[in-house]
Parts: sequence; C-alpha cells; structure tokens
Amino acid sequence: MSDYADAPLARGDWMQTYTGRAFYPLDPRPEEIHVDDIAHGLAMLCRYGGHCLRFYSVAEHCVHIATAAPDHLKLTALMHDASEAYLADIIRPIKPSLNNYGVIEDRLMHVIAERFGFDWPMPAEVKRLDNAILVDERDQAMAVPPQDWKLSEPTLGVQLQFWSPEKAEFEFKAAFLRFGGHWS
Repeated sequence: MSDYADAPLARGDWMQTYTGRAFYPLDPRPEEIHVDDIAHGLAMLCRYGGHCLRFYSVAEHCVHIATAAPDHLKLTALMHDASEAYLADIIRPIKPSLNNYGVIEDRLMHVIAERFGFDWPMPAEVKRLDNAILVDERDQAMAVPPQDWKLSEPTLGVQLQFWSPEKAEFEFKAAFLRFGGHWS
C-alpha cells in the first residue's frame, strides 16, 4: 500500500492518456498507471524544453541511464522520470519555483514505484547517473553553452542516438522488459 493511501485527496481534474484512459495526476492510483502510456509519453517529450539541436526524447535519456546503472537499479533508473509522462518535463531551473510541484511529482513517483516494484525515492546512484549524463547531453545535443553549466559529475560517456519517438518508445518498452518490468 502506498504511503499516500490515507491522504485525503480529491480526484480533481483528469487527463486522457495515450491508451485512452482517464488519469488523475493529482490523485494517482497504481492500477491507473500503464507502461504503454509512460513509454509513449516519454518518447514524445523532448529534453530541455525542446531547446536541443535535434529531437532527443526523455525516453532515450532514461534508457541510457538504465543501461549504465548497476543491475539492481536498472528498472529504477529506467523509470526515474516516469512521472514526466503525465506531468511533462519541467526544466531544472524552473522546478524549484513551482509551488507544490515537488509534492505532486513525488506523490506520483511513489505510486509509479508501487505499481512496478522499484525503489523510490531515487537512490543516490541513479541521481549520480542522471547528473553524469548531463555532460553527454550538453556536448552532443546542445549549442555551445553561453555560460558554465556547473556540472559536478564526470561524463557518463554515452553516445546519444537521437531516436525518433517511435524508436524511443520501442526501446523504452524493450528495456522495461529486459530490466525486470512486468505489464501486469
């Protein structure tokens, strides 16, 4: 049972997912989370608010991190941005200024983790990998930076592929199965 099971939440407004389901992002339930919706949503989202030189999806980002993660964290690493399939990819400089966004995102990630059986909050090693890939993404997907990104981790050393949304969705689902995820 989720830590949030006893929280008195109203269902609130809903959104329609890729698979045609109603989803309540402010009152998520494990049975309403589906990997098909996550894979498709992340495959259609471009990292960095779309300010890349080429389309680079959140799904591809997640697959790269999961591939680099130790075996016991691969599924957690793959799913670390799964909430963005429902909430969008908010760029890092903005997230802290959005009142209550962190609570909404964390609640949703707890429910997603419960649904698929992975660790949440994000383990330190997954956080480290998520920061390390920033060097690769900056150097391969972005224009020359006008200022220092102030990155603290050495490069993850991945070669970005710039998958199409269709390819990114396929690769995300394949990684989900490869790393122990279940559609159930």
